[in-house]
Amino acid sequence: MAPMNSVPDATIDPRWRAVVERDRQWDGSFVFAVTSTKIFCRPSCPSRRPREDRVRFYASGHDARAAGYRACKRCVPESASALGANAMHTPLVVRAISLMEDDTMTVMKLADALDVSRAHLQRVFTRLVGCTPAEWQRAQRSERLRAALPSSESVSSAAFDAGFDSLPSAYTAAAAHLGMSPGSLRRGAAGETVFYTIVPCALGFVLVAMTSRGVHRVVLGDDPAALEATLRDALHAADLVRDDAALGDISASVVALASGAALSHALPLDVRGTAFQQRVWRELQRIPRGETITYAELAARIGAPKAVRAVGTACGANPVAMVVPCHRVVRADGSLGGYAWGLERKERLLREEQLPTA
Repeated sequence: MAPMNSVPDATIDPRWRAVVERDRQWDGSFVFAVTSTKIFCRPSCPSRRPREDRVRFYASGHDARAAGYRACKRCVPESASALGANAMHTPLVVRAISLMEDDTMTVMKLADALDVSRAHLQRVFTRLVGCTPAEWQRAQRSERLRAALPSSESVSSAAFDAGFDSLPSAYTAAAAHLGMSPGSLRRGAAGETVFYTIVPCALGFVLVAMTSRGVHRVVLGDDPAALEATLRDALHAADLVRDDAALGDISASVVALASGAALSHALPLDVRGTAFQQRVWRELQRIPRGETITYAELAARIGAPKAVRAVGTACGANPVAMVVPCHRVVRADGSLGGYAWGLERKERLLREEQLPTA
């Protein structure tokens, strides 16, 4: 299998993710304040989530009050119960992220600055954020490049402004993390060619889309026109070309998967997601045909046993149905859980995969 392009989870502030997921393990490490209500809360507050652009983060309730916010009466963020199980660790991550704004900060320097061992820093950071400190830095650099390219005078100026020490390193990072060349990004992804086909299968219809690097999307549905419209909406800046003949062999393999067959050979992939998603998707591909695991087992396999909910979200974000077999993950009680393309399809896939291959 070709390497999957990756945009590390570092592109998402872990504090915002903790707020969205109401993650109690971050309680006590920071508070979030809402500019429209002037109220601050603990990360796990049960209240309705605000828009991200209206959220501000503070290290403590004291800091939030100093900025003009008042405490939420629902979650009482300054109470003793607001301290999460990992309150002793999460401030370390917050401080690490702040220090890594200095792009010259190596992991060893970071560990020294935080007065912890490198191994401890790596372990805690990876468990709570979903990627290593080095992955975080690379992702932040790549995201700065993405943000700078549209308005930059040239690719080289954007690369150096983003913190890259050479143009080749920027091109390598863009290909690996952002899924296309800096030049293509600077043009708003115009010129990116995606070939696709839509064919009938045992589960209705399946859309298969490919870039020059590999299979980019596999989507199941009941209406070919709706599938095509979804693709055009998602990849509006790309040059979409329908080519049933050129994708004949690939689509035949995918159609076979829809009937419960096993792949005769690995398909090249060009799927783009966060580092955490990539870890989940790679582990999904290790689940043998005819077997299932639970979301908790999957979380444990990728070294993030507390991230069961995030693992489920990553499964739901899988862009290549069946090729990356997210349907092989079920709940602890044996029920199916979720499936982006419908539980009836998930149930049928699992049933067909229990049958012996021809």
